[in-house]
Amino acid sequence: MRNFIFSAMLITISFFAFSFKSFPDKLENRTNEVLSSYAVITIDAASMNAFFKKYPKLKKYQKDVEAIYKAKQYQSIWYDDKNISEFGALLYQKVNVLKDQGINSKMPYKEVIDQAFNESDNIVPPQLDTELLLTNMYVFYASNVYSGVDPATLKKIGWYLPAKTISYAKILDSLIVDTNRLNEDDYLLFNQYYKLQDALKKYRKIEKDNLWQKITIDSANYKDLRPDDTAIAIKQIRQRLFVVGDLKQDNKSDVYDEELMAGVLNYKRRYNLKLNYAITRDHITQLNEPISKRIKTIMLNMERCRWIPTQLTRANEYIMVNIPSFRMFYIKDGKYALVSDIFVGNRLSETVIFSGTMDRIVFSPYWYVPNSIIQNELKLQIARDKNYLADHDMEWNGGKVRQKPGPKNSLGLVKFMFPNPNDIYMHDTPAKSLFEFEKRTFSHGCINVKEAKELALTILKDDPDWPAAKIDKAMNGEKETTCMLKNKIPVYIGYFTAWVQDNGEINFFPDVYGRDDSLDKLLYSDDVTMK
Repeated sequence: MRNFIFSAMLITISFFAFSFKSFPDKLENRTNEVLSSYAVITIDAASMNAFFKKYPKLKKYQKDVEAIYKAKQYQSIWYDDKNISEFGALLYQKVNVLKDQGINSKMPYKEVIDQAFNESDNIVPPQLDTELLLTNMYVFYASNVYSGVDPATLKKIGWYLPAKTISYAKILDSLIVDTNRLNEDDYLLFNQYYKLQDALKKYRKIEKDNLWQKITIDSANYKDLRPDDTAIAIKQIRQRLFVVGDLKQDNKSDVYDEELMAGVLNYKRRYNLKLNYAITRDHITQLNEPISKRIKTIMLNMERCRWIPTQLTRANEYIMVNIPSFRMFYIKDGKYALVSDIFVGNRLSETVIFSGTMDRIVFSPYWYVPNSIIQNELKLQIARDKNYLADHDMEWNGGKVRQKPGPKNSLGLVKFMFPNPNDIYMHDTPAKSLFEFEKRTFSHGCINVKEAKELALTILKDDPDWPAAKIDKAMNGEKETTCMLKNKIPVYIGYFTAWVQDNGEINFFPDVYGRDDSLDKLLYSDDVTMK
């Protein structure tokens, strides 16, 4: 009986040996690959050093990769019992569609990673190579999508808002636990990013469907288009406004009717233009800018969103200034407590992109004229007119020139202080007519607020020591009065040329300081510095 069982086992083993030899070579290779997946992957300093010598283009990720494996106690990240994990496959898919994230970067050695996921490919990279390639792919993805340009480069391009710091190891843990965070996570990215991503998808579809048609006009004899006018251009404008969503329908009419009037107003509102019904040559020129420019603008502002620490917008109270839109937003308890038009620095005295903390409000302020203005402007005025200082309520004070409190004061009736080395602050202005301009770059760098009094009232609304009557009296006093805030308010001065509202409408703003062009060259040149 024992001899029979032993003989049967020999026959069975011989049968399987013969069967394996009869498989096609391709299937045999794949079988060996699966069997080898049970092998333990050895990840240590020596193996990683050898890897980065083999794949030198990934050298810049080495420190981050080593830190990740140290946190993981040098265990495999990307393999389950037999194959590459589901999370590894999901990450690979995300890297394949980086274009959806507004990113044009290419992963080094991507063709080798492709082999690991291509079941029909005879060439399969060693398991250790695949493991480390996927970790490098993760760092590549996280650095491009979650970080963007490194902090040192941000300072070089004049972006001094708080730097975003992330831990690739911690983010990896959170993504493995919940893979849905790969698609959207307000704790990883400023929520405006995802709104811009939706807008990017929309505008790329418009481009793909060839719906962005040029508007034809007689440039030599063009006259502003107004309600009740008839023209071929009106029909074309109507089609464009329908495509981008300013009109709900396109009735194909070439008459400037009431329906088109509403669409034109909405378009101008989105572009921060003066609200009227006239369609000028400049408007047509703007409409005829290629859609590729709109797409690029969206991508550039998605990049800026990567730089914003997500906790900033989760504060109970903060003020945000967007230079290109010439707007200031005071947010409290997650809602807009006040929105005001502003004007900012001219090209010679650009308003700096930075953050500060508002700690005081100064009513009926003195204006101490900066030395640069004294040297470059004021001395010439005094030389021409000896009474210039007196006529403008100015006086010498301790070797400096200051302007007395009052309605003529260049700071208006109130200023909002957030100490910073740039000596920039927000303040009122007597030059209210300047807010009528579409492009408002008039100051020497400070932020002039149209609704300055309303801002003071709103900030101090819940302070019993500063009722409205006391504020009004302090603003119209002959002496400077300072109110120290009980709760300091973060102030962020940013630069976004595209912004999506809560209703999904995208706004485009002028690149007043040429920063889009500079960022475009930085991101899409060969020497771009990524984390």
